[in-house]
Amino acid sequence: MAARTLMVQGTGSSVGKSILVAALLRILRGYGLSVAPFKAQNMALNSFVTPDGCEISRAQAVQAEAAEIAPSVEMNPVLLKPEAERRAQVIVMGKPIGRLSAAQYQAYKPRLREVVASSLERLVQRYDLVVIEGAGSPAEINLKQSDIVNMYVAKLADAPVILVGDIDRGGVFAHLVGTMELLEQDERARVAALLINKFRGDRALLEPGLKFIARRLDRPVLGVVPYIENLRIADEDSVALEERRPAPASAAAELDVAVIRLPRLSNYDDLLALERIAAVRVRFVEAPEALAGADLAIVPGSKSTIADLEWMRRTGIARALVARASQALPVLGICGGCQMLGEAIEDPTGAESDRKYAEGLGLLALRTRFGPHKRTAQVTARAAGRCFLTEGLSSQEILRAYEIHMGMVERSGAQLAPFEVLTRNGRADSDLDGALAANGAVVGTMLHGIFDNDAVRGAALGFLRARKGLPDLSAPQLSCALSKQREYDRLAAVVREHIDCALLKRLAGL
Repeated sequence: MAARTLMVQGTGSSVGKSILVAALLRILRGYGLSVAPFKAQNMALNSFVTPDGCEISRAQAVQAEAAEIAPSVEMNPVLLKPEAERRAQVIVMGKPIGRLSAAQYQAYKPRLREVVASSLERLVQRYDLVVIEGAGSPAEINLKQSDIVNMYVAKLADAPVILVGDIDRGGVFAHLVGTMELLEQDERARVAALLINKFRGDRALLEPGLKFIARRLDRPVLGVVPYIENLRIADEDSVALEERRPAPASAAAELDVAVIRLPRLSNYDDLLALERIAAVRVRFVEAPEALAGADLAIVPGSKSTIADLEWMRRTGIARALVARASQALPVLGICGGCQMLGEAIEDPTGAESDRKYAEGLGLLALRTRFGPHKRTAQVTARAAGRCFLTEGLSSQEILRAYEIHMGMVERSGAQLAPFEVLTRNGRADSDLDGALAANGAVVGTMLHGIFDNDAVRGAALGFLRARKGLPDLSAPQLSCALSKQREYDRLAAVVREHIDCALLKRLAGL
């Protein structure tokens, strides 16, 4: 292969591989290289649409952004989106091929090796260096025979491997030693360095352990990366929310946004743009009483819309949302959340669920019908109906967002909509998006990333602040794009400070 390659594998899931790859890409980009991410197979509910309308994991889109390049489907050729019935939607080269059980997918995987190899080959032809991310652990003995994402890819790319362990969960030295012990001899030979992630405390107290592990495994320790508090970068999946500490109430956080943490929550990164605003506190909640006092309640996206709708009913959250709406308190549904706020959800062919029908919350005059086709599109849009997302927006303001959904929404009669879609994947279109209640308090949109638009973010926060008698925020206070780049730079700076950069350069072939 033409380009140099470097791979990051972990002792298990959620050790921080995705974020570390983003950091390494940012660091190596600073050395003047053109760099790109690659992950052969990803299991995640956070996804993104590339400029040509293909669906990939959000993690690889974030890594591409950190590398300052456009995301492409080759960066994540296989994406698995888990569903409620112990199955997953399998997406190959950006398009769904079906819903498979674990056993069915294991039988299908050998066919994907050519897809993985050709995708990686195209990347290494285009970039100076490809940083590859593994999945879970390379020592999963029951999965090694059909591996398409860990040591199989390391061998395919002839890549040196950095093995990462998470010290925050405890047992990191046992995890590193155990992983190496379970690898085959040729696989162990590919592990070029060790890295310990998410360390809290005094590194000096860790030195005896570092010396032991380097001696025991005969591998250098690339570094000890500290736990980075309040890092607002989209991670691989909503499991990252488990490690995130709730933002504390502060004088600066004048607005309170409560986001329903659905069991199958997807694309929680839709809210990162709000989280980056100091004057906004974003909380992920799982109980109806947690909605009390919130300035805005948001029902986010879901991979299993009917199952999550039933969960909201069981927990009492559905009743709390209906009560909010009756008091004209702002409620927003995004994608699956928009569908739940409607009158009904139909899935006659079992495209997403074994349930064929479910009543919605009845807060919006729309119905959703699932079918075999999935819409994945980058879109441009403009404000249509007047609501708290569009208050004061000019119809000339062009907004950018993306769509990922199976269910198609139909409004009842002349129901108003918040946005009008103008283009999909660069082609002219004309289509109303979502729906809104007559008083503008309940809004549903099928558009992801809508808060990444300065105009929408400013309109929504301006509306909510006016309701509380608060003055408008200034443009710098509302800025999101600059803070996003600062987060990538902050991440790279922390990692750079705590690793051996000379060793990193050697591993990267510099």
